[in-house]
Amino acid sequence: MRGMLTSAWTHIQGFLFPMLREEVGPLMPQHERLVTVLDVARIEAFVQMWPGLPGRPPSDRHALARAFVAKAVLGLPQTSMLIERLKVDKVLRRLCGWERASQVPSESTFSRAFADFAANQLPARLHEALIKKTHADRLVGHISRDATAIEAREKPARAEAPAPAKPKRKRGRPRKGEKREPVRRLERQAFMTLSQMLADLPSACNTGTKHNAKGHMTSWTGYKLHIDVADGDIPVTCLLTSASLHDSQAAIPLAVMTAQRVTNCYDLMDCAYDAPEIWAKSRALGHVPVIDRHPCRVDGGKAAFETEARARRCAGYKTAEELRYNERTAAERVNSALKDSYGGRYVRVRGHAKVYCHLMFGILALTVEQLMRFVT
Repeated sequence: MRGMLTSAWTHIQGFLFPMLREEVGPLMPQHERLVTVLDVARIEAFVQMWPGLPGRPPSDRHALARAFVAKAVLGLPQTSMLIERLKVDKVLRRLCGWERASQVPSESTFSRAFADFAANQLPARLHEALIKKTHADRLVGHISRDATAIEAREKPARAEAPAPAKPKRKRGRPRKGEKREPVRRLERQAFMTLSQMLADLPSACNTGTKHNAKGHMTSWTGYKLHIDVADGDIPVTCLLTSASLHDSQAAIPLAVMTAQRVTNCYDLMDCAYDAPEIWAKSRALGHVPVIDRHPCRVDGGKAAFETEARARRCAGYKTAEELRYNERTAAERVNSALKDSYGGRYVRVRGHAKVYCHLMFGILALTVEQLMRFVT
């Protein structure tokens, strides 16, 4: 990975920047960031142009795709702000692919192009290819798993009619020859394929609640982004679900997707993921799970858990797992960077596909810039 990134950075510094300065003029730091992201990501290779089909050809999708990457890099909340910036910033306009301000498409054209990108999952496919390419020969030490709230400007979906109540399952062991169907989602996921697990996760906009860092209950309307982060604060896998979904319900499909992209040793998760099925799946994938224990699952209950934790703090005793667990802050840093610098806090589109596309443009830009930190 380092050799490939070094070669890319040498090409950017030694050839691309000097050539662009002669062609379009001086480059601001934001322009240099955009050039780096566009050169490493190569988004044009994933944009479909539909050559040879009848009818009026679509507008230049390559330039529109680069413009949406620029929107994420610059942290612009709205497409209208991006269009205004393109009309007054000659360098940015030329980097995206338009010569004159009159060539910049209207907001409706941007909207139609974004809908096509969302339907084809353009940034998600590009991000997956980038991770597989850069991590083909890299052994990742830790994968940090976490979820973050994504607020959306849309009404929550109507709750579906409750399913008919199933007969309660008898307690205790099943009789000889008796087969019981799994009831919990984590139990069902043990017998599902990846596509079945993803289809089983709810994706509609609704209301979610959680305890914040101060212990107060907060709520939001929108979605929840589940993310796996590798060492170096590099996002590896992302899933977008309904806001009401518990973090643990997306852990197994997320782990399967991550295992298809990178090879890692440890899975780091907080106490929300403390479930026997998640422990078992992590070990089945050949990983070492390091999961913060939930007080309710510890022998003796919450009081015994707090007493033991207090005694360890007084004695200054920390296990190897506790020291390794500190690496999980990588997921927190990625969530913060996505919201503060790459548009994750400003979701102005509606629907699961478009919200996911908007977030993945930010994740793509964030991933490239974190990768380039290895060589700059």
